[in-house]
Amino acid sequence: MRFQHPDGSLVHVAYCTNVHAAEDLDGVIAQLERFAAPVRRALERPRLGVGLWLAAPAARLLREAPDGVARLREGLDRLGLEVVTLNGFPYRAFHAEVVKRAVYRPDWTQAARADYTLDLAWTLAALLPADVREGTISTLPLGWRAGWSEADTEVARARLAHVAEQLARIEAETGRTIRLALEPEPGCVVETVGQAVAALDGLDAARLGLCLDACHLAVQFESPAAALAELDAGAVPIVKAQVSAALRAPAADAQERAQLSDFVEPRFLHQTRELVGASVAGVDDLDEALAGGLPGESEWRVHFHVPVHLDDGRTTQPELRELLAGLVGGAAPRTRHLELETYTWNVLPGGLRAADDAALVDGLARELGWLARELTDLGLKEVA
Repeated sequence: MRFQHPDGSLVHVAYCTNVHAAEDLDGVIAQLERFAAPVRRALERPRLGVGLWLAAPAARLLREAPDGVARLREGLDRLGLEVVTLNGFPYRAFHAEVVKRAVYRPDWTQAARADYTLDLAWTLAALLPADVREGTISTLPLGWRAGWSEADTEVARARLAHVAEQLARIEAETGRTIRLALEPEPGCVVETVGQAVAALDGLDAARLGLCLDACHLAVQFESPAAALAELDAGAVPIVKAQVSAALRAPAADAQERAQLSDFVEPRFLHQTRELVGASVAGVDDLDEALAGGLPGESEWRVHFHVPVHLDDGRTTQPELRELLAGLVGGAAPRTRHLELETYTWNVLPGGLRAADDAALVDGLARELGWLARELTDLGLKEVA
């Protein structure tokens, strides 16, 4: 979907396809036919944006085989879909039985991460619609924090600088600008906006910036206004934003905390945080928090992406609304790429889980419909 901001600029909206299990090109095209096209039809839109997730083997194949890119582009056009952004965070096997910390490997100290990112960049340059000149890719925030050193940071920054140089080459050869966005996440080397500003300091701000994930921001108890001000002060651009909501459990509510046990599941990591005075206490997974790993004296927030349209007081939807207002509700949009990212539909507790294809299509359509209404309320106008 495309929206026109009151200043005349275009804001692209997509949903991220990492909710679907597809590791090769055939699987990607099949999932677009099975889910993305039906979501578009459910929304009664002539065109729908998808934030593609391409596993590393598929990305390498597309980089090396132009006929594969042409086939994917033909499929997108046939299904009424368009791509302006890619999710380059998970490398592969994002729907394995257990993902957890494996999603952070390879990290930015390893050549494989830079190679994968450049495979994505060349592919995206070829997939962009004819009337779009800029594409974006989100990536992990350097790596997982455990065992990380200052030397690792320098290696990672050097790899990012190399990627920026290659992105300039892509622009020179294709006429398309591809920008890379670090996505702060709880538990990683870069988990806050301030850490992102430091990590990107001195690097090419025309090519490298931030992917601001609303769920991650809320879990770290960072207010949208303060985060945006810090990015302005550090001159770090918001390359893209991910529209997402986290779980919350009010302070001293034992019943609410007990209900969180329904969200304990084996596939993904669900970092949990509690604000203790001016500090944020945290554990790496929800089961650790429920076992007594947090003080338990104030509100908990859980890195579990829940459907953004849910409004039951147990999500950070209010913080998401505040962030959207800060991103696109002002005189000019602070980012032009919004990616809905609820990848957990298949691991949600019973009553919320997408039980079949029709339920998943309906859920994604409801989320996108909610987002469209929010943007319209902020003064944007949807365009065909």
